[in-house]
Amino acid sequence: MAVNATTPSLNPADIASYGPVIPVIVIDRVEDAIPLAEALLAGGVKVLEVTLRTPAGLPAIEAIARQLPEAVVGVGTVLNAEDARRASEAGARFAVSPGYTSEVGSACKGLNLPLLPGVATSSEIMQALADGFQFLKLFPAEAVGGIPLLKSWASPFGQVSFCPTGGITNATAPNYLALPNVRCVGGSWLTPGDAVRSGDWARITQLAQATQALRQAS
Repeated sequence: MAVNATTPSLNPADIASYGPVIPVIVIDRVEDAIPLAEALLAGGVKVLEVTLRTPAGLPAIEAIARQLPEAVVGVGTVLNAEDARRASEAGARFAVSPGYTSEVGSACKGLNLPLLPGVATSSEIMQALADGFQFLKLFPAEAVGGIPLLKSWASPFGQVSFCPTGGITNATAPNYLALPNVRCVGGSWLTPGDAVRSGDWARITQLAQATQALRQAS
């Protein structure tokens, strides 16, 4: 398969350079993958995190990677080395994990697959730093402390930047983006389940377009 064999390499820091929001996408039907991705691209959102929470996740990644090379499609919910391997072969250009283990970190490095590791504690940050990762995902952001936690971490972990994900909305995103150690946020509000099920791609494009103003609002 090896769909991503000829795609340009991606530095982990590049993930945050395309826009303030990375959509966290759950796909139930593979046939929704392309129109959904096209709707997000039309709204200016180029980086797409397709999760492995459903059986449709992996084939959806492969479809987007093959048919929409302008999209930077990545894989979410990576729990182990096998998840990383299968996603890389399907064409994922980056990986996101809800937590962090050295197994996942090592596997992604071996695959040349940029990883955005999830952390929720100082110990996890220290382990990720020891393994060479400095751009991390705070998850689940709202549940574990959100903005106050990120402010507390700014001093002891000054070299770390974050992509908070989990419970963040269009209304609260600017508050996160205003923090100096936050480079982008992740959110599922760009792809509401009812809009995907009904094929309301215009609504998804509008939600994507609205994210472009979030950085300025922060």
